[in-house]
Amino acid sequence: KLGKCMINPAELDLKEESVIRVNRVAKVTSRGKNFRFGALVVIGDGNGHVGIGQGKAGEVMSAINKAKEEAKQNIVKIHLVNKTIPHKIISRYSASSVMLKPASPGTGIIAGAAVRSIMEQVGIQNILTKRFGSNNPLNVTKATMKALTDLQDVVTVANKRGIKVKEVFN
Repeated sequence: KLGKCMINPAELDLKEESVIRVNRVAKVTSRGKNFRFGALVVIGDGNGHVGIGQGKAGEVMSAINKAKEEAKQNIVKIHLVNKTIPHKIISRYSASSVMLKPASPGTGIIAGAAVRSIMEQVGIQNILTKRFGSNNPLNVTKATMKALTDLQDVVTVANKRGIKVKEVFN
């Protein structure tokens, strides 16, 4: 897990969740096949808050609801600048790597399915992304969340460098 956050999900205006993947597994017994489902869900408010969660159950809707509840518990705040990210970042989780790059207004979300779902829930409208390595949706999702949480705020960068906020972008 990425760690619990101190943000209360009840205070946020969470949009409809996005289901990234529903996985069906079968356990074969002498009586036949027993199916179970796993769901990977991302939830956000479109204003810089996002969380991911996994759920497993005997029915699809139960798995999605469990994943949604876990996602609400894992909500984090992401630093945004003009509906994009403040700087380029490359992050890795397991065998998946994700590069996120800020884009100018009007570009849109250039991303694959798993990354696109997260960007839409965060509220990012202009971004360029590239996935390297494994295309496992769980690993790609966790690499994307790791990249977003590792982003530094513009004010923090300016204070570390000892310059003004306007000079950071020059």
